[in-house]
Amino acid sequence: MAPKLIAVLCLGAPDKLSLSARPSPVVPLGGRVTLSCDSPLRFVTFTIYKTSGTQDRELHTGHSSNFTISPVTPGHAGTYRCSGSFSHTSQWSAHSKSLTIVVTGAFRKPSISAHPSALVAAGARVTVRCHSELAFDDFILYKEGHTQHSQELDEGMEAGTHYVEAVFRLGPVTPAHTGAYRCCGSFSHSRYECSAPSDPLEIVITGKHKKPSLSTQVGPMMGLGENVTLFCISEISFDRYHLWREGAPHCQWLSGGQRHGGAFQANFSMGLATPAHGGTYRCYGSFNASPYEWSAPSEPLHLSVTGIPQSTFLSPMEPTPETGSHPHDYTEGNLIRMGVAVLVLLVLGVFLLESCTVRKKEKHPICRKKRTMIENKAPFRTTET
Repeated sequence: MAPKLIAVLCLGAPDKLSLSARPSPVVPLGGRVTLSCDSPLRFVTFTIYKTSGTQDRELHTGHSSNFTISPVTPGHAGTYRCSGSFSHTSQWSAHSKSLTIVVTGAFRKPSISAHPSALVAAGARVTVRCHSELAFDDFILYKEGHTQHSQELDEGMEAGTHYVEAVFRLGPVTPAHTGAYRCCGSFSHSRYECSAPSDPLEIVITGKHKKPSLSTQVGPMMGLGENVTLFCISEISFDRYHLWREGAPHCQWLSGGQRHGGAFQANFSMGLATPAHGGTYRCYGSFNASPYEWSAPSEPLHLSVTGIPQSTFLSPMEPTPETGSHPHDYTEGNLIRMGVAVLVLLVLGVFLLESCTVRKKEKHPICRKKRTMIENKAPFRTTET
């Protein structure tokens, strides 16, 4: 039997009586969650149940439709339902749909990624992968900030040599799919006790607004050590400007842009150029009211860094009038200074070696006799043996 994956996508429409969890149905161990039984009908009394097998255990009955659990323990994981009544004596309504409470923190977190990218054009599809070295039986994918009943989704798993990976396919993507997602894993014997949640993955839809343009003051070819700034220019006054590098998990962003000649410009300072700055960049714009709906991407800007990287064992040198300010001049100057230093060390080594040799000779009897006779200004003769 294939493992079952549960995706908390929060896209279902609520019935007349619905049970929700705030701030989320996925709760960290020791955390706090409030269950709320909501209905447009004027019920006087509400009851919240926890389901165990085929039995419903009553947890709360009263005039309040809210029930808070704190601190949350593994025993609180499971499914819940609620019902309402117009008075203590009248018949109870039908139960709401089940709400699953998942308790996280039992195991170390998995990793999460989006393919081909977390930036998705409207109407396209994206695959979300949840990856763990622990052989979990189930995975849960959920979207932060949603409290409505979760819907279940069966998907496939891909097993590797030293890992297991859950695959969730989303789309065609609409604004309802955007937001921050996390995933966690669990074992079949404790299905609702989950690992620590993964880091957040933000799914963003692009193409909402007209694209900006991206440029740099030094051109696409830059030398090592040059100061690099990228300019994102737009006809629209966006609240935020985003700089995205292909292959990078995150992007840089700036709030607002300065007006220049009828357009709005955001400046991204990259610092001193290194080989790591090479790559393909795009920029986007967005508004605070819809942070996960970005403009169309700018045309790609391909940057490459030229020059010879400085060796790690050479200390950086300040530019001089002779060498100028180019990084390769620094390197040549360093090599010359290093050669001079090596020559000095060689001369010093020869001097020390000669000194040691002289001292050893002075310890020989003939050398001591020769020194004594020279000091007494007496003739010195040697007899061959």
